Amino acid sequence: MSKDRFERDLIKAAFDLAAQQGWRRVSVAAAARHGGLDLAMARQHFVCTGMILARFGRAADVHALHGAMTEGVVRDRLFDIIMRRFDYLQQHRDGVIALIRYAPTDPLLALWLQRTNLASMGWILEGAGVSSRGVRGELRKRGLLAVSAWALRAWMRDESEDLSSTMAALDVALMRADQAANQFSGRRGDAMDAAIEPVTAPDAPDAPFVPDDDPDRPS
Repeated sequence: MSKDRFERDLIKAAFDLAAQQGWRRVSVAAAARHGGLDLAMARQHFVCTGMILARFGRAADVHALHGAMTEGVVRDRLFDIIMRRFDYLQQHRDGVIALIRYAPTDPLLALWLQRTNLASMGWILEGAGVSSRGVRGELRKRGLLAVSAWALRAWMRDESEDLSSTMAALDVALMRADQAANQFSGRRGDAMDAAIEPVTAPDAPDAPFVPDDDPDRPS
């Protein structure tokens, strides 16, 4: 079995286990046993459970960016990329929801997830043709994280095959972000063609600052 195939199988096993028994039960060894995978290979490729989440998040970003829209206004490109990311999450839906529900009970995990999700927002912005560098880039990432968090709540409740409720929530959140950017910049039309400025969705969590030397930052 190739390394890439083994990693995909172990990640799937981890989220399947989380769906059945809760994220608290997930470890590299437990996931390997659950998926009938070789423990030695699991130890070789995954140092800890956090690495499973890191590889999962990276795979979600790659799926979102691959084949994403390159034409049209920024708002439409962001919508396309974020929905592609939800399509990936949907493949592991029950396990992802188990992780989200468990995270508030583990402050270090919750902080780490916020940090890595903020880095993912940088890649989504870059994929849509918006810079994620510098102070303005940090503000844009925070704003997009709030948008994504609002859509995530809808996704957790969305049982439709086409994720129509998630798409509607994301569209509303991006519209509000666009309105906020218009007010902030004084522009009319698609203000997000220039930038996403600090925006907040209702009840969206704050995101921690990611330093310039973050290894997950797009180069």
